[in-house]
Amino acid sequence: IVTVDVGTDVGGGFERFGSGSGVVTRSDGYIVTNQHVVAGADIVEVIFEDGRVYEADVVGTDARTDLAVLRIPATNLIPIEFGSTESAEIGEVAIAVGSPLGLEGGPSLTVGVVSAFGRQVRTGSGDNDILFDMLQTDAPITQGSSGGALVDGEGRLLGITAAIGVSSAGAEGIGFAIPIELVMRITDEIIETGAVDHAFLGVGLRNAFDEQIDGARVPSGAVISEFATDPSAAATAGLEEGDVIVGYNGNTVRVRDDLISGLRRLRVGDTVTLDVVRGTERIEVAVVLGSRPNDL
Repeated sequence: IVTVDVGTDVGGGFERFGSGSGVVTRSDGYIVTNQHVVAGADIVEVIFEDGRVYEADVVGTDARTDLAVLRIPATNLIPIEFGSTESAEIGEVAIAVGSPLGLEGGPSLTVGVVSAFGRQVRTGSGDNDILFDMLQTDAPITQGSSGGALVDGEGRLLGITAAIGVSSAGAEGIGFAIPIELVMRITDEIIETGAVDHAFLGVGLRNAFDEQIDGARVPSGAVISEFATDPSAAATAGLEEGDVIVGYNGNTVRVRDDLISGLRRLRVGDTVTLDVVRGTERIEVAVVLGSRPNDL
């Protein structure tokens, strides 16, 4: 776990204007952090616990998932071991490691539990300022910890810390991390191509509900309310408005966020098998995912 200092070139020198954290993910110099940590920086420096300082290149960033990849001219680094959110459980130990407030002397460690999965976190006022599929923890995360690690009890990476819960009363003592499965997908593509092309089904969705005998309404899938593009990957595959998507690749879809989160882990050109209810019929539809337009 490293400190990431960001700044500008002033008279040939480095003037810091912000600080965050980063995680070494490969021995050949690759480091993951948040996109918002490096945004607007002319110079990025990476500082190790033993005091080593490297100037880093920004390999690429992705604002939709708030991830960025840095590379430093170093080899034989010790990368973090990857864990899995799919085998993690609510209530198990979660440890946040980062560099809060830009404090000198190396990273800090705070301990809590995994509080929830699949949270939707709004980071701004724009339509696309939403992070999906986030891990929630009560391990304290503060300014400067962004881009650090959330690990399990064995020290394996569960996610990259990215946001804290804030209300009108201030920080609420909960934090959010980007799950490791999404981190791996996005950062692999950045390393391969320098950018990220997001998979896109090409539909507008709303939640479907079944009504129970006692009057309760129970979430039961994601209804296709419109086709968002023309051509649309979904329409090309034969899906229709009013179809209810209840599963993908063997995973259950209760609400539309289940599907959105799952598709974000897939790549453009991947084939996803959707379980669809059309009227009284249940069918499977294979869809080759398209590319999400920049304006959507």
